[in-house]
Amino acid sequence: MELAFLKPLDRPGPWASVHLDTSRNTEDAAKQYELRVRSVGATLAEQGCDARTRGAVLDRLAAEPVSGAPPGRALFATAGQVVLDVPLVVAPPLAEVCWAPLPRTTPLLSWRGDEPPCLVAYIDHSGADLERRDGHRREPTGHAEGAAWQGRGHRSIPADRYEWHYRNKVQNQWSRTAEIIAGELAERFPRCDARMLVLVGEPGERAAVRERLPEPLRNVTVEVENGTRAPGASNPQLDEEIERARAEFARRRLSAVLDVFHAGRGRPGEHGVFGPGSSPGMAADGVPAVVDAVRRHQVGTLLLRADGPDLRRQVWIGPEPEQIGVQRSELRSMGVREPITVGADDALMRCAAATDAEALLVPAELPGPSGGIGAALRWSLTPVAA
Repeated sequence: MELAFLKPLDRPGPWASVHLDTSRNTEDAAKQYELRVRSVGATLAEQGCDARTRGAVLDRLAAEPVSGAPPGRALFATAGQVVLDVPLVVAPPLAEVCWAPLPRTTPLLSWRGDEPPCLVAYIDHSGADLERRDGHRREPTGHAEGAAWQGRGHRSIPADRYEWHYRNKVQNQWSRTAEIIAGELAERFPRCDARMLVLVGEPGERAAVRERLPEPLRNVTVEVENGTRAPGASNPQLDEEIERARAEFARRRLSAVLDVFHAGRGRPGEHGVFGPGSSPGMAADGVPAVVDAVRRHQVGTLLLRADGPDLRRQVWIGPEPEQIGVQRSELRSMGVREPITVGADDALMRCAAATDAEALLVPAELPGPSGGIGAALRWSLTPVAA
């Protein structure tokens, strides 16, 4: 999961963090939701949340629409203001309510969904319609139109010796249109914060556009069936196919990161002698190693396993994200006069967001960090010969 959306939370707390089921799919949904919201307010009050911040959270929850809402919602509020409101694709089984020095962001890895945002191109011979998908949201992002050939639609294909010339012009026109579509996709893809590109249309049209894409974009492109560019066309089968493609992309991404992590972790000592908290290669395993890596801005992907015992291990932090340590003395040496302790997972999520890293949740059935916290690194430390 890319963490750039968490950057608004890089400000002083304390923070009210609420992860709540907002679904209304039962007969007594309105009453149950009212009870859940009331419980949120009572819990925040018990934990010491100030009245203004508590009121801002309850007002936002009270304004939740009855229909068309996502299954869940995460709210982060401080100083009487809801700073971040995140729709969740999975409803939390139990409300999680917290008043703490840092926002409680780790549950987002479970409930926001790790399927990447994608740019979808609905292609036909005249151009393409573009759409960005992220979770339950769909947003049109523009069009790519080819230059229409003046002869198209004005006469039938001749059966004489000029037929080949006609067909050749049609093919050349389509080639130019495919180039226009590919160029538009290459330009828009980085601007719309997508991680994968989905091509929808006839097989030949998809293939023609794909082969004209720049290689880096082609490597994150998938093609799906059952779609059309026709206006107003709604296709549940296409929606399911796109969601499967997004889920498969996320699985491959996690597998690739875990391969880097396991290869970089290696066997202790096999790459030489390292400093305290460092790892032998492109990996950091355990709280001390990951804390050391985030201070160096080394972490590319933070790896967390929900059942790991290290997630709630306490670390020391200061006001700035890079002010983090496993010992209080480390913060004092950084000039932090009053360090505080917080859970390692949320402290490291704050660091990862501040350094443009990503975070991935490792399922319990997959081998991951031994204590539940690890990282794949952007670069490794140079080993010191023994």
